[in-house]
Amino acid sequence: MPFHMLRYFTSGESHGEALVAFLSGLPAGLTIDQAFVDRELWRRQQGFGRGGRMKIETDRAHFLSGVHHGKTIGSPIAVILANKDWQNWKESLPVETGDPGKHKRVASPRPGHADLAGALKYDFTEARYVLERASARESAARVAIGALAKLLLRELGMEVLSHVIAVGATSIADREIAWEQIEPLAHQNEVLLSCADPEAEQRMKQEVDKVLRTGDSVGGVFEVVAHNVPPGLGSYVQWDERLDAMLAAAVMSLQAVKAVEIGSGIQAAHSPGSAVHDEIGYQQDSGFSGFTRTRNNAGGLEGGVSNGQEIRVRGYLKPISTLRRPLQSVDFASREPVKAAYERSDVCVVPAAGVAAEAMVALTLARCALEKFGGDSMRELKRNFEGYLEQLKNY
Repeated sequence: MPFHMLRYFTSGESHGEALVAFLSGLPAGLTIDQAFVDRELWRRQQGFGRGGRMKIETDRAHFLSGVHHGKTIGSPIAVILANKDWQNWKESLPVETGDPGKHKRVASPRPGHADLAGALKYDFTEARYVLERASARESAARVAIGALAKLLLRELGMEVLSHVIAVGATSIADREIAWEQIEPLAHQNEVLLSCADPEAEQRMKQEVDKVLRTGDSVGGVFEVVAHNVPPGLGSYVQWDERLDAMLAAAVMSLQAVKAVEIGSGIQAAHSPGSAVHDEIGYQQDSGFSGFTRTRNNAGGLEGGVSNGQEIRVRGYLKPISTLRRPLQSVDFASREPVKAAYERSDVCVVPAAGVAAEAMVALTLARCALEKFGGDSMRELKRNFEGYLEQLKNY
């Protein structure tokens, strides 16, 4: 495996005291915008179909290390997100032994969740501890450090945002939504379903209303767009250095994502090459190097390398596995047929998943940018980056 300058991981449980995220490798001198980080966390909590937990939590990033006087200092960054709901779980899920009689068991595994597979793997007699870590609550920690990656990319002129293209059976027309239509969605103060097509968004809301009435849940599709990414990030020389593979893994790692598409990948599999590949032209002073494309079916990636067009990655999100009208399951203790366990949950999280996917894409692009351009300080990084842009301009 190649050495990655940017490394990160998260810790914490859904109903534990806090989530913690660690990020190592950011250059010194990056200005940390607290309001921006907290806004990203707020965006993750929004969307029609969210559950009661979002009425309890108000996520705010608390930096424990690696940031002083508003700037990174080059050392590892630790961020903590307090779980307000912890006050309701202190006796049920204590760190110490506590009172076993107050433990809240997950007595029957939910189909589609990690409950059963995790219990078998770790030899648990029920699924409480599986639920606590497998929960999508963990993605809040990723959004916090993903916001830092976004701040780094912004210094290099790159931005990452998402929008919803389908909820259940309702989707926008099969067309590429322009960046100028996606960007305003991130600045909305009231988030419905983060769709750039208002008419389609209303029909998506009807899909969510339907499952709310029936005790079901609904999934959908989001698209993450990375804007103004130069050619040359990633590599084709080794399998684990290909940017498309890294992005696919990053988005697929999010809870409930079951498929990832780059560009028009699914449609491309059923189309002739002449209708798929993006023809190349040249126009002086156009783009990064003057080379142009008439379309972007490749999703900004060819051969595992960014090609200078927008990077477009779609995540296909299955419906949430916790249902108010539970499916059939089996009791862990008796092995008798019962209904699956129910925990307070959302019914639709497609917009929130898009925000979490933005974080994963931003972290991946930031890692690749640091590997290519290097730099222990922001001044060094930007000098190297600007030199590369000049190289492209003079190609």
